[in-house]
Order: sequence, then structure tokens, then C-alpha cells
Amino acid sequence: MSSALLAKQLLIRAVECDQIGRILEAQTLYQDGIAQLMGFVNGEPDENKRKGFLTRIKEYMDRADAIKARVNGKLMLGKVVSHICIKDNDIGYDYDDIFGQYLDDKTIEILLEEPYMTQNYQYQNLVRFLELTAVKCKNMKYFRLVTKEDTKNLDQQKTNIGQIKADLERRNITCSVKYEESLHDRRIYLSNGFIIKIGRGLHFYKPSNPLYSIGLVNYKFRKCLQTDVDIWSNSNA
Repeated sequence: MSSALLAKQLLIRAVECDQIGRILEAQTLYQDGIAQLMGFVNGEPDENKRKGFLTRIKEYMDRADAIKARVNGKLMLGKVVSHICIKDNDIGYDYDDIFGQYLDDKTIEILLEEPYMTQNYQYQNLVRFLELTAVKCKNMKYFRLVTKEDTKNLDQQKTNIGQIKADLERRNITCSVKYEESLHDRRIYLSNGFIIKIGRGLHFYKPSNPLYSIGLVNYKFRKCLQTDVDIWSNSNA
């Protein structure tokens, strides 16, 4: 498929997602479509055609920037509707207990900012989180993971995340992954208007000790590390 045709398909899909309010997916599609179109334009010998394409590219870039500002605004604004202080060695705090009530059929898109995705238990926590969304968010269509690259074992990281991505897409959920080395904050943005902020992100559980003991599978019985959880509501979502 030519870059021009691929760009056209991506941008058409971006506009469709934009129009129905799937702004996270639209943002990704705009960015990918623009990148493809830029590659095509750079090889276009006709100056007039190139100018026309650049005009359209600017329109798409402006829309992508507007969506980015809107998403950032949602992440920064709102009010705290719940605060949970988890103490060291506390039990009774699996994901469903903490934020399951905020996952619902209105959650179409999810953005997860989780800086550290390098260890087996971290991938397992991600899958555990996605299993909960599969139960609660029946209409989920898009998931975006933002994390840091594992500089010591990048191939294994991409293999593991690739398996998760492929599984989601088999379930008709589009998944995109973005790597940001400056990422620090840990947040979960839900398209129904809630933002979940956990001090330690998804990774606040202690190892099961001994390994084969209650808490190995059911995290209600797993001891926790100290962390704070704030649930924010953005009424303009």
C-alpha cells in the first residue's frame, strides 16, 4: 500500500473517531496519518500539489494539537471525589475494590501512564488491570499505554507488550503504545470523565510470601506497599 493511500485511510478514520468523541484514538490516527502524508509530500515533484498537501497537513496538525490540549486539560482539571490512603502491609485492596466502580459501559477509551514496565510482575499487573476493564467496560474500543523503554531488555519488553497488544486487538480493542523517557506521573484516564492517580501506579503489591500462599492469585489478600490513591472527576468529559 502506498504511503498516500495509507495516509488517506488513517486520516479518514481519524476524522470518524474525532466526530464520535473517541479523541484518544483520533489523536493517534491524526499523528500516524500526518507522518505518512509528510513522507509522501517530501517526494512530490509538483510544487502546487505539494503546497496543497501542506495546507491539509497543517489543518490535521491543528486538530491533533487541539485534541492534545483537550486531553491534557482533562488530566489537569476536575475535583477529587475519593481519597484512599493505603498503609504498608495493608490488605483488601485489589483493583476492583479501589476503582472498579468507576469503570463502566461509558468507558470507551483508556489512557494509562505507567513509567515502569520492565519486570514480569509489572506485566502481570497490567494484564490484571486489563482483565478488570474487560469485565467492567463492555464498550471499550481503545487503549493507550505510555511508558518508558526498558534500555536493558528492550526486545523482551516489546515482545511482552506486543503480546498484550495483539490480544486486545483480537478482542476488537485498538491498542497503541508510546514511549516517553521523561514520564514520571502515574495516571489512568477514563473517557467517562474519571482520572485515577495512584502514587505507585499499578505496582503497589508486595510479592506473595511464601510464594504458594493465599494472595498469590486473589490480590484482596496480597499485602500492599504504602501509597495514596486519588480519584478525580472531570464533569466536562
